Amino acid sequence: MEVVYFAGGCLWGVQAFSKTLPGVATTEAGRANGKTNTLESEYDGYAECVKTEFDPSIVAIEQLMDYFFEIIDPYSLNRQGEDIGEKYRTGVYSNNPKHLEEAKVYINKRRDCDRIAVEVLPLTNYVKSAEEHQDRLAKFPNDYCHIPKKKLEKYKNMNNDNLEPN
Repeated sequence: MEVVYFAGGCLWGVQAFSKTLPGVATTEAGRANGKTNTLESEYDGYAECVKTEFDPSIVAIEQLMDYFFEIIDPYSLNRQGEDIGEKYRTGVYSNNPKHLEEAKVYINKRRDCDRIAVEVLPLTNYVKSAEEHQDRLAKFPNDYCHIPKKKLEKYKNMNNDNLEPN
C-alpha cells in the first residue's frame, strides 16, 4: 500500500468520493502542510485534505489524478464551491517523490496546465482531523458539500477488479 494526500476544498466531500474509488483501501480526513505540528490556531496555514491509502497494483497516481480532477475546479485558487480561504486550496502532497513527479507530469500534459492552481508539494506535516469530521457525509448526508451528490456516488457501485457496475 502507498499513501498520498489530496486537498480539494472541504474535506468532507473529498473523503466521501475518495473512499469509493477502485484501489483505495482507507481514507482519513486531515490537514496538510501547515505552519506548525499541531492545530494551535484555527488552521495555521493547513489545507484540508484526505489521507488516501491505495493499492498501486489496482490504481496508479495518474488514475487518482483523473478522479481528483473530476471533483475540483483546478483553476480556482483557495476556493472550491462556496468554501473560500487558504484552507480550501487544492493540492497533492506525498512523502514519495515518485508520486509528486507523476502528479506534475499529469498536470503538465494537460492543454490547460498554465491555468491550473493545484499545488504539488512534499508533505511537510499532517494532522488528523477531529472525529466529528471523519466520514462526515456518511453520518450527515444533508450537510453542505461542494461536490454534487451524483459525482460523490459515481464509483460507489463499481467492482474494484474490472470497473464494471455490479
